[in-house]
Amino acid sequence: MMSTFSAFSPFLGRTWICRACVRSQQTIAQRSTFAPRNTFATRADVPRSGESSKRRRRLWIAGGGLAMGAAAVTVNDEAKHAYVAAQRSYRVVATLVLNIRDYRHILKRDDEPDYHEQLKACHLRCAKRTLRTLEKNGSIFIKLGQHLSSMNYLLPNEWCDTFIPLQDKCPVSSFESIQEMCRRDTGLELSDFFSEFEEQPIGAASLAQVHRATVRETGQKVAVKVQHPALDEWAKLDLALTSFSFATLKRWFPEYDLTWLSDEMQLSLPQELDFAREGQNATRAREYFSHVRDAPVIIPRVIWSKRRILVMEYVSGFRTDDLKSLDENGIDRDEVSAALARIFNEMIFGRDAPLHCDPHGGNIAIRYNPSRKGKANFDVVLYDHGLYRDIPMPLRRNYAKLWLAVLDADEAGMRKYAYEVAGIREEHFPLFASAITGRDYTVLAKKEKGGAGGVMTTRTNEEKKVIGDALGEGLIESLIELLGQVPRVILLILKTNDLTRSLDEGLHTRQGPMRTFLILARYASRTVYEESLDNLSGSVLWPSNFLSWLGAWTRHMRVELQLSSYETYLKLRALLGLRKIEMMDSFRE
Repeated sequence: MMSTFSAFSPFLGRTWICRACVRSQQTIAQRSTFAPRNTFATRADVPRSGESSKRRRRLWIAGGGLAMGAAAVTVNDEAKHAYVAAQRSYRVVATLVLNIRDYRHILKRDDEPDYHEQLKACHLRCAKRTLRTLEKNGSIFIKLGQHLSSMNYLLPNEWCDTFIPLQDKCPVSSFESIQEMCRRDTGLELSDFFSEFEEQPIGAASLAQVHRATVRETGQKVAVKVQHPALDEWAKLDLALTSFSFATLKRWFPEYDLTWLSDEMQLSLPQELDFAREGQNATRAREYFSHVRDAPVIIPRVIWSKRRILVMEYVSGFRTDDLKSLDENGIDRDEVSAALARIFNEMIFGRDAPLHCDPHGGNIAIRYNPSRKGKANFDVVLYDHGLYRDIPMPLRRNYAKLWLAVLDADEAGMRKYAYEVAGIREEHFPLFASAITGRDYTVLAKKEKGGAGGVMTTRTNEEKKVIGDALGEGLIESLIELLGQVPRVILLILKTNDLTRSLDEGLHTRQGPMRTFLILARYASRTVYEESLDNLSGSVLWPSNFLSWLGAWTRHMRVELQLSSYETYLKLRALLGLRKIEMMDSFRE
């Protein structure tokens, strides 16, 4: 056990001193040092030694009791803070120690016949133990658990499934704490800004909650996003505990280096906690999509924002997985899937487009809009713009070429552009290909009869089991090593891919994943075509430039016509109520 606890010595070895206690000690010391002696007592007034000793003891006890009571009142808040901080830290450290000991014990039994069953049981025990700690600590730990629950390409199913309840388990801050935060941050009351403010939030997340309100000056109905006040108190400690946990895991299990995850949290979480920055992101995304005609996206207009308070126009809708509401409003799930594909592919491949890096189900709503004609009778509402990234143009273009190779099952092209995008070498390529697509590599590299890539087919339960078993058999170590090497923006693109893929599967479309891949191919092809134009030097009318342009345009239009034909075919099949179909041709020349 001593060797186990020595791993935590850098953390536990620090001396934590309560600031209020220090001040109290200093005050007492000052009083004892500078208090004047009683020079007015005569010898006759001085009691005998025994009586004097008893009286002094009573005085000291009484005085000590008063001093302790006064100190308790003085330091109560800070002492409580120190106690809770120690409690939060203890939960994390204790869980970490127990999990490490549990895994070390099981991993020594790898030669036993029921080792895999024992390992699965260990996964489940440790996941449940960790879940209890995440729930008790709340705050940033809920956010971490939500992220981990979606990392099924990296973590065993026992961990991901155990953390799923955290998606809907978010704290709610009291109305009184929200009022106090408004006073502290603005110097004014909520009532100075709003004539009406609903005390009960209409939605809550790990970092914030949203209230309906009415602006006092204009009477406009708005949504007010307020940060949980306790986050300011615990954010730095929680981030330190997260980094400490992953660093400790790396020390005991070097092959499971997840420190890149805590590093990304250290960078991204302060951005998510700055609502003024979120307001800027939302305004920028709103302006960008105002020029994109085929993406029915609505981003609520920001009225004003502070670091912990964001006021925006009120735009409501229902979740993408609320299939009952979709059907009741006559909204075609296939069209919703296509709209989501257009929006997020525009963000990934569009020139100077901002990338929303947290598109989970709670941040997207569908709003019925009868003014839109045909089957596109809805809007996609995007919320929570705290985590955005800009993708460098060379990376966008190489990523487009990578996906064109994936869609055509061109293994040589996939390997080439995987290296260009993320420095992926031969030994890690199969894992990387599976990570970006969520598919088994053997399916990706398989060309069907007509030449189409296996990525066009729907994931089967058998394929999901193959991926899960592979992670359990040691490939996870290579995947963790791989993810620790790729650029951080690639990790966020992977996260966006995972979440949008999950949204699409939750819609249960008739066409499976095929149409979304068709849309992706169109955006990737457009990106490659734009690169060809940018590479032209001088007037396009010069013979050499004209021939280069004509070749690029021909290749692009060939893909466009091919994809348009398939989309028309898919729509006809959908109208006829036919089920999912497979691709029958190639995306490239």
